[in-house]
Amino acid sequence: MTKHIIITGASRGIGYETALYLAKKGNKITAIARSEKKLNQLKVAGGENIHILSLDITTQSAGVEILKHLEQNNLSVDGLIHNAGVLINKPFEETSDQDWELQLNVNLMAPIRITKALLSSFSEGAHILNISSMGGFQGSSKFPGLSAYSVSKGALSILTECLGEELIHKKIYTNCLCLGAVQTEMLEQAFPGFDAPLQAEEMGKYLGEFILTGHRYYNGKILPVSSNNPS
Repeated sequence: MTKHIIITGASRGIGYETALYLAKKGNKITAIARSEKKLNQLKVAGGENIHILSLDITTQSAGVEILKHLEQNNLSVDGLIHNAGVLINKPFEETSDQDWELQLNVNLMAPIRITKALLSSFSEGAHILNISSMGGFQGSSKFPGLSAYSVSKGALSILTECLGEELIHKKIYTNCLCLGAVQTEMLEQAFPGFDAPLQAEEMGKYLGEFILTGHRYYNGKILPVSSNNPS
């Protein structure tokens, strides 16, 4: 059965590859990002199954804009992947209030606002997938410079557990995948010269399959996706 799945941060990296994988499997995708140019490149690669929506997810009006898009295209939401994120690599003592606000706004508050705005648009059995990080997974190794990032991702993880309970009466399922290192532009910017064990295309395929089937086995779960021991 064809699904309609919304993916934020879809103009590059894991979001791009996830959108492409799902579209090629015959699913309808609403790809969201700020860069209309990169979204158009995705649409060319993915074809008619990809709808694009250029907007800043941190704005108060983002949810309204997504709802307008759904109404104009007669779409409900079978899956929502909160993939967009920002990573600031800076020692804790040097982080400003603005750094913390940016991390929390993009990585936590935007998913909260968008999920709330779309609650009436989810189909029965819909799956919300929050993309966190091993940095936000309790008991995992932590790294200097990533305090704000890890805290924001940790909060997103706990939100998942809460929504797993709060939304189940609506038959909406919520899970969180805490990803290890994947070779993306964001990783390269934060850690120049670091070689990750996985490519974005590989992780995109994994996320694509999980959004389609993961909620059959999990709800409200925080799951590490890493080949390394999280301890």
